[in-house]
Amino acid sequence: MQLEDYFDFLAPDDIRIKGHRIGIETILYQYIHQRRMPEEIVQDYDLTLEEIYATILYYLHNKEAVGKYLTDWLEYGRRSREESMKRNPEFYEKLRRLRAEGEAKLRAAEKTDA
Repeated sequence: MQLEDYFDFLAPDDIRIKGHRIGIETILYQYIHQRRMPEEIVQDYDLTLEEIYATILYYLHNKEAVGKYLTDWLEYGRRSREESMKRNPEFYEKLRRLRAEGEAKLRAAEKTDA
């Protein structure tokens, strides 16, 4: 089996793990940016450890191209968030308030437990 056999190359900006709707960016983001181990990542998805390792190995064998793929994906996400925040500022303000309230409640509960 070739390494590429683990993936569906749907478009230059859309590489999925074969038989799943999960893009390689999802796994690689956790591995690279969140510094999670493959054994941790596999617990969150309906994937095998072999598929996780194949994704990491594909990245290591194609660092320049996959690095650009990830950079483009992150930039797309950043731009999308910015546009959404401009279109729906009230929603994001409410979300920010709710998050702050939730964090305050969590801190208060931690103080009570201590």
